[in-house]
Amino acid sequence: MEREIDSTRRDFARIASAAGLVSLGGLLLPAQAAQRRRQQRGQTTGAARQSRESEESVTPPEDLMREHGVLDRVLLIYEAVMRRFDAKEDFDPAVITQSAEVIRDFIEDYHEKSEETQVFPRFIKANQQVNLVSVLQMQHRAGRGLTDTILRLAQASRQGGDDRRQVVASMQQFIAMYRPHAAHEDTDLFPKLRSVVSVNEYDAMAEQFERDEHQLFGEDGFEKMVANVAQIEKMIGIDDLSKFTPT
Repeated sequence: MEREIDSTRRDFARIASAAGLVSLGGLLLPAQAAQRRRQQRGQTTGAARQSRESEESVTPPEDLMREHGVLDRVLLIYEAVMRRFDAKEDFDPAVITQSAEVIRDFIEDYHEKSEETQVFPRFIKANQQVNLVSVLQMQHRAGRGLTDTILRLAQASRQGGDDRRQVVASMQQFIAMYRPHAAHEDTDLFPKLRSVVSVNEYDAMAEQFERDEHQLFGEDGFEKMVANVAQIEKMIGIDDLSKFTPT
């Protein structure tokens, strides 16, 4: 009989253990088991959160390159505007104004400022890519002048004449300059950034980029700007990516 009781107790203990229950003096304490499960879930959740944060962290070169994606989408809008002009099709000139405002606010006043204050000086200090940096800075200034013209004459360009010719010429020059400008930054400059700064500087740059973005555009500033550009694409009729596929 005693052997049967001992066997029953051992079987019960195994069942309790498998169920996550705690035995104390023969009494099961479900509350403690529940606490243990909560702790385990907390550890799992914390690990998952840490993993997500690691995946969501953006390095300085990646941050700068994805901002070039916004730039390139505006260049596509500029090209669509010029096709409409060539076809003598009427459209809302707000497309031009809003596109140029994205360039002014997000590219020139934020992206290029980040390059001029955080990126270019470090290459100059390291005596690397100095000639390239000099040209890039000169093109930033030239780009601002072109954007000034586009913003000033966007509304009047609807009527044609010299105002339209100046807007089109400014768009053409802007596109012709910024396509190679961004390409050289993406291939010759940004990939080398890690080699000219310390680990601490590299991390500090990423944090500074994020602070500046939040200060100027709020939380999820990049995502909001992409959504803004998507709306302008819809206004000019280039929001369907499949339309760019050759048939």
